[in-house]
Amino acid sequence: MRVVEVSAYGGPEVLGMAHRPEPEAGAVPGEVRVRLKATTVNQADVAIRAGFFADVMPDLKPPFVLGFDFVGRLLDPVPGLAEGQRVAGFVPWFKRPGRGTYAEVITVDPVWLAPVPDEVDVVDAVSVPFSSQTAHEALELLSLPEGSTVFISGASGVVGRFAVQHAAERGLRVIALSHEGGENELKVLGAEHTVRRDSPEAVVAEVLRHVPEGVDGVFDPARMADPLLRLVKDGGVFIAGHAASVPAAERDIRAHTFATTSDGARLKEMLERLAERRLTTRVADVLPLEEAAEAHRRVESGGRLGRIVLVI
Repeated sequence: MRVVEVSAYGGPEVLGMAHRPEPEAGAVPGEVRVRLKATTVNQADVAIRAGFFADVMPDLKPPFVLGFDFVGRLLDPVPGLAEGQRVAGFVPWFKRPGRGTYAEVITVDPVWLAPVPDEVDVVDAVSVPFSSQTAHEALELLSLPEGSTVFISGASGVVGRFAVQHAAERGLRVIALSHEGGENELKVLGAEHTVRRDSPEAVVAEVLRHVPEGVDGVFDPARMADPLLRLVKDGGVFIAGHAASVPAAERDIRAHTFATTSDGARLKEMLERLAERRLTTRVADVLPLEEAAEAHRRVESGGRLGRIVLVI
């Protein structure tokens, strides 16, 4: 089968096509095979490829395979799912480093799997698993009651956009940090107020203009970190998008980050909402698997408000 391997840590040029044996049924105890139709490229893939995690994963040596999200056809029977059925999910890559989704066939834990409704196409479906579940888990950790106010940084980005929708569904008052020109869309998705991206000081000042008393919680996928702590009321909560951007706690504010859990049951609900148009996603580019290096270049260049999908 075809895979895209990282041959060495470095730029996009280290990504190349290779052939590996296709896994056989039962090759990995407790896992089942999926023949993939699509995967995605995200910031974590880019960071891993560039070597930013090399020190914390010293046992991981190239060549290895990147990739989190997947959509494909189930090759082995699973309770509640039929062989040949379309399924989606995401691989918790850091728990099994090197065994990613830039491949034609992968093995996965059945608990990661969710059926893909007939109304949802492959490209839209594959953009949901990791990002939407990350946003959902952040809102779970905020644990704010209905009517509370939450500020979401990077709301025009892939994770932030889902976070706005999940927060609004919970009855939270959302203040969203918007890319220029994205204000109206975020309000349609559920934001009560939007703030245009600017310096941290300007962003904080604009948020406080809307809510002088401060917000009950912050979800910070844009990793603005410490400056945003000023927005949070005493005893509030701050959920960071990365461990490196957790601010030092003060004023009894809970500040921490998390690792997203791959949960097929939760993903099933999200894909059903997508089919019913109660949840929306955005795809920036669609490229074939063999153009993974170009996809990484596009992620690194920035400016694309949506997930980049690789079709297989």
